[in-house]
Amino acid sequence: MDVFNELPEDCISSILSLTSPKDTISFSLVSSFLRLVAASDFVWQTLLPSDCDKIIDKSVIPLNYSSKKELFIRLCNSILIDGGNKSFAIEKSSGKKSYIISAEELSLLYGEEPDHWTWKSVPESRFSKVAELKVICKLVVKAKLRTSMLSANTNYGIYFIMKISDRAFGLSSVPVETSVEIGNRKDVHTATLDHRNGEKDPPDGKQRYERVPYKREDGWMEIELGELFNGGDEDEDEEFTVSLKEVKGFHVKGGLVIEGIEVRPRH
Repeated sequence: MDVFNELPEDCISSILSLTSPKDTISFSLVSSFLRLVAASDFVWQTLLPSDCDKIIDKSVIPLNYSSKKELFIRLCNSILIDGGNKSFAIEKSSGKKSYIISAEELSLLYGEEPDHWTWKSVPESRFSKVAELKVICKLVVKAKLRTSMLSANTNYGIYFIMKISDRAFGLSSVPVETSVEIGNRKDVHTATLDHRNGEKDPPDGKQRYERVPYKREDGWMEIELGELFNGGDEDEDEEFTVSLKEVKGFHVKGGLVIEGIEVRPRH
């Protein structure tokens, strides 16, 4: 690393701007000189998303920061944007963008019918309201998003954030279908919403292939709905549709609590 200490500062900055946030932090530990260069606004501006200024302009709470590095660290902890209906964050190791779309931004079948859905505030949610299913036969949840909001050349996983209330019923009777569709490509899977009873494999010995909910660090549960590779430039823009539905069972179900859908980089 001694060779880096002999290079001009602008040359080192240019090199670091082509690396990742993780690499930049590693370089900063080598010497006090590299630490100074690695903390420059020039380096961290290149590590932030190209549309970062537009995103922070949509923040619910104004962001105060004294350097681009401080801004980067702040965005790693997520901010609320678009009137509080989306959560935005960047991944600490790569700077890739991720979003959580609130339930209020989703399309729910009969979502505005109080006989079927309750919209309420819960202290454990990052959003002002979540949707709780009271009773319904056909369950359909959709979101239409655009690739321009994502980082380019990145493989994304898309996750349904939920909880099952103590009063839940009918959610484990029939698996739900999940899908991510863009253009003529469609990634389809099946999932079980309510896996609290830890259902055993079917008696015929066949293995279950449905996806099941997993506990998140924030206390919610998540099911992976599918994945999407965004290979285009951030200037390109395609619409993609994410859905979760159960329309074949024709039986009543209730007790599903929806916080939203997360789109985050896969590893």
